[in-house]
Amino acid sequence: MEKLTRRVGGILGTLRAEYWQVYNRYFASYQRFSGDAREISQQVLDGLWEGTFYRTSLGHFDFFWMRDFGTVAESLTKLGHGERVRHTLSWALYHYQRAGEVTLCIDKAGHTFNAPAKRSVDALPWLLHSIVVSDYELNNMERRFLERQLRGYCKRLLDHKTGDLKTGIRYAELRDAVNYDRSAYAITLIARMAKCVGILKLNGFPYPESQYRDTLLHHYWNGTYFMADHVTNVWSSECGLMPFYLGIIDDKEKVNRTLDYINRAKLNKPYPLQYCQHQELFHFRPGMGPHIMPNYTGTSIWSWHGAWYLHLLKRNKRPEYKEQYESFCAMIERHGTYPEMIQSDGTWYKAPFYNGDPGMVWAAIFLELPEPK
Repeated sequence: MEKLTRRVGGILGTLRAEYWQVYNRYFASYQRFSGDAREISQQVLDGLWEGTFYRTSLGHFDFFWMRDFGTVAESLTKLGHGERVRHTLSWALYHYQRAGEVTLCIDKAGHTFNAPAKRSVDALPWLLHSIVVSDYELNNMERRFLERQLRGYCKRLLDHKTGDLKTGIRYAELRDAVNYDRSAYAITLIARMAKCVGILKLNGFPYPESQYRDTLLHHYWNGTYFMADHVTNVWSSECGLMPFYLGIIDDKEKVNRTLDYINRAKLNKPYPLQYCQHQELFHFRPGMGPHIMPNYTGTSIWSWHGAWYLHLLKRNKRPEYKEQYESFCAMIERHGTYPEMIQSDGTWYKAPFYNGDPGMVWAAIFLELPEPK
């Protein structure tokens, strides 16, 4: 009976998430905050703490999303919110253990589900990453649970002889509108998981980080940037940035070639950062393609990627950091919130069945950045 209840709860959670996306398109409005970009972002972040966990946005993503939280866990910790990060992880692990699996999403009632409705390649890696960067102390029950999850992950997604990501299977990842063929983002997240497994001294994942780093370098690096997936030699921001952002690839020459390419291709205009080039070359999931959600992950501007890009500019002491930081601030101040994404002309993203969401938890990544001198 408990399993049935959890399954029904997961279905209801998924349906609720889909309903709010449609409702948001036609009826919802978002709150504008006053102040400069940092003041706006801080107000957003303050409003996202639910008392037990960080919700993902002030709009229709009013639940916990492991991927989004994983990308901000380190920033939140560095901003002085480590206790809230660890509390969120404790809350999430409790519900994951009750459900028997790590999913992408958990609603306020504790129902676990995946959105879109398929298992992901990155929920478990982001969970382990969050545990490491926040110094969360695992108890024995949590450790045993994570080791079972790691064994299941290997069985489901990886070739047991080589540890390579299997071909011909479908799973959700950051660019959830697209069905990739082993994206560079997915390989990067598996590499990060391998590193975290070693740090946490967990059993269940036998493959080394170096194996996936070598795959990125030998197959995905095209001399200018990390290509989108195993067969698509074009730019997609999460694939081009994440190997550097997570430190899987620590190569000054390669990161600077990538940042130079962004400048040449004007991917940081009008604001940082456009999602991808040549979206017509990608295979979109049903219901998320260019007819229903035009330019959703095309030349649209995503604040997630923009914040990662700014971090890479800062880390590598790039001269364009000040200009791009100020441009990013202008985007936040223009809309009075921290937007999920906007159109390539800088206006709010609107599609037949989707509106860009306001007040994203990604604001923490921006707030971690220092103001340029």
